[in-house]
Amino acid sequence: MSWAYRILFPLLLLLALPYYMWRMLRRGGYGAGFAQRLGFFPEMTPKTPGRSRVWIQAVSVGEIEAIGPLLRQLQASGKIELVLTTTTSTGYRLARERYADVARIGLFPADLWPCSALAWRRIRPDAVLLVEGELWPEHLAQARSRGVPAFLINARLSDRSFRRHAKFRRLSAYVLAHFRWIAAGSEEDARRFRELGFAAETTGNLKFDVAADAPMPAAERAQLRADLGFGADPRTLVLLGSSTWPGEETRLIRSVRQLRDAGADVRLLLVPRHSERRADVAAEASASGLAWHQRSSGGAVAPAGTIIHLADTTGELRRLTRAADFAFCGKSLPPHEGGQTPVECAAAGVAIVYGPRMTNFRDICRGLEKAGAAFRVEDAAMLEARIAELCADEGRRLAAGRHGADWHHANRGATERTVTLILAALQPSR
Repeated sequence: MSWAYRILFPLLLLLALPYYMWRMLRRGGYGAGFAQRLGFFPEMTPKTPGRSRVWIQAVSVGEIEAIGPLLRQLQASGKIELVLTTTTSTGYRLARERYADVARIGLFPADLWPCSALAWRRIRPDAVLLVEGELWPEHLAQARSRGVPAFLINARLSDRSFRRHAKFRRLSAYVLAHFRWIAAGSEEDARRFRELGFAAETTGNLKFDVAADAPMPAAERAQLRADLGFGADPRTLVLLGSSTWPGEETRLIRSVRQLRDAGADVRLLLVPRHSERRADVAAEASASGLAWHQRSSGGAVAPAGTIIHLADTTGELRRLTRAADFAFCGKSLPPHEGGQTPVECAAAGVAIVYGPRMTNFRDICRGLEKAGAAFRVEDAAMLEARIAELCADEGRRLAAGRHGADWHHANRGATERTVTLILAALQPSR
């Protein structure tokens, strides 16, 4: 089957190339280190005796942020030498900013036989870790051919992915059978892997351990809100649009307009999921007639009186979340599917609202709703009504925030459990 993949994947890649070229040009930043995508990873120094060289692949910003505590604990063990690769230009930039002191940072090679084999010859890992849904057949085939163990951490299977794996079980087995073990982010994910025929252990979601420094102290939070242009009046309410997708910004702007027309001082902090959409979102903010500020072009400090702050930057969502009083999690209203993580909002003590399509976070949302920290709405009309309700009911809003922070604290510990598994698995190679 490896040879079938090696023949068919390049053909499929050629067909999809115009789309991916368009995306790369729109996002920008893909020129940096492009040779690494062809397998020309910078030459590595000789391995340190007594240490295992571990290659970790995390596709983008969310995964790069999630593995931060894990990277630092592995480095602190003194037994691991880390190589971290990522796929997107934003993930690469963030990894270099945050982890250059703990890992060798690079770009993941295209999953083509010559590119992958060249990168493997240069990196020479003793083990590979893939994060969440990173299933690269050629990369895993290279691991198997070299006798290098592969592990899947913070593993998850969305509804769509699970259906595909269940439908094409032979292909699923070809990929998933490469893993020595699978550490699932939730019991639901572990159950799905086991149903497909693969052993999986529930270690918990690494993202719980990233947002460990919230809620923000009152003085620091007040300064942040002032810098966003929202002022220091305690009666001002900040609604966060967290990782929003097309159409969702329109609804949030409409909600803020209606609430302000009714006399409430509500401000909107918009953080679109993809920064390359900044022009479209900026056009909506401008058309609203409300005072607005664009973070990427106007700077981090907005003028006083700003109603809409468009935070079209990368790597700031976790900090900005703590300026909010309540939040909407994006990619959750139809026609979108999957949802964006509500964990940062819960950790920050922020009341949460999302639509019916949070299928990638089913267990998390179930726990949040049971704790009274989050509210699910079925459509855009219900979203506007729920936002208005939370705006008017301070007690309910604050209680939801407290419940979210408590729920988050109770679910931490995935990093320690995952590190323990990794170190134990590498024991024989040392």
